Amino acid sequence: MLKRVIIIGPAYPLRGGLAAFDQRLAKQFGEEGFDCSIYSFSLQYPSFLFPGATQFSSDPPPSGLEIHSVINSINPFNWLKIGNRLKKLNPDIIVVRYWLPFMGPALGTILRRAKKNSHTKIVAITDNIIPHEKRPGDKLFTRYFLRSCDAFITMSEKVMNDLRKFEPAKPARQVLHPLYDNFGDAVSMAEARERLGIAPDKKIILFFGFIRKYKGLDLLLEAMKIAKDKAAARSEEPPVLLVAGEFYEDEKEYAEKIKALGISDILIMKTAFIPDSEVRYYLSAANVVAQPYRNATQSGVTPLAYHFEKPMIVTNVGSLPAMAPHKKAGIVCEPAPAAIAAAIEEYFQLGENYFIPHLRSEKEKYSWSKLVEALVEQAGHP
Repeated sequence: MLKRVIIIGPAYPLRGGLAAFDQRLAKQFGEEGFDCSIYSFSLQYPSFLFPGATQFSSDPPPSGLEIHSVINSINPFNWLKIGNRLKKLNPDIIVVRYWLPFMGPALGTILRRAKKNSHTKIVAITDNIIPHEKRPGDKLFTRYFLRSCDAFITMSEKVMNDLRKFEPAKPARQVLHPLYDNFGDAVSMAEARERLGIAPDKKIILFFGFIRKYKGLDLLLEAMKIAKDKAAARSEEPPVLLVAGEFYEDEKEYAEKIKALGISDILIMKTAFIPDSEVRYYLSAANVVAQPYRNATQSGVTPLAYHFEKPMIVTNVGSLPAMAPHKKAGIVCEPAPAAIAAAIEEYFQLGENYFIPHLRSEKEKYSWSKLVEALVEQAGHP
């Protein structure tokens, strides 16, 4: 009978969406009777490669999880050691996260050693196959990693198509990204805004998550200028943009754009990392969540918005329109400032209650148990 599962990927004390996902997945495996542990990183990125302020969480450790922080992403001797350790543990399934080609050599080597026991099946959850920001060696490292795996889970059609360019035959299945339900329950909008110091009567648009070029915050800033001018022409209060997340690129470019556009009065900038314990206040304070991406595979912000029942304004890229269908879970528009501004206007004309019934029915599809079921089936254990 299947019992032992090992997840390889970021986990506490590392922070961020991947760590939150891995910990929630481990919890689900445990609830379903599996002996599940996580093998995380003692060194995930060298400091000079990490764009944020710190790689580590300020939250308390998650309870009830077995986490081994032992993988060094740049030490080949460590890869062999951890691979041999996993081989001896003889797990039924190793579930491995793949999100960046930089991790390909380390993970691919560990997995090759681990599966020499002729028992363990390797299933990769591939967040990205072709990265958003391309670098030399991406294809080589990705191919090396993929060849160490037996089967795959993707969470968007785009990633599935990218995967099939490298691995046309191995088993692969597309599953919806489960809800991020591990950040606690929603609080009232009034309570959330009081905690964050936001006026109760403002129309709040939330941009949540790390700030990188492909996520299109600059497009949203230009859209806010258009929305501000339109509101002024009608003698109305303009919407306010709440930016909650850490800069993963040069902040100066954004500061200059904000000044040039003259929109600092309709921005609330909370540009430090948001601890897990604070996430629910930002989502609960918002009227709508904006994802103005230039390109995308899937987004962890979408299932987060579903969990807190917040409508979305998303651009027509990657899997975003499929995950947040137009005039059901939100508004879909093209990735251009005028289109985003028009979507903002349309959203507030329709109002939040227009979208709530669909959000509540749609969120039932985003199940952690369905992901566990898919992983077990992909490993060849129906």
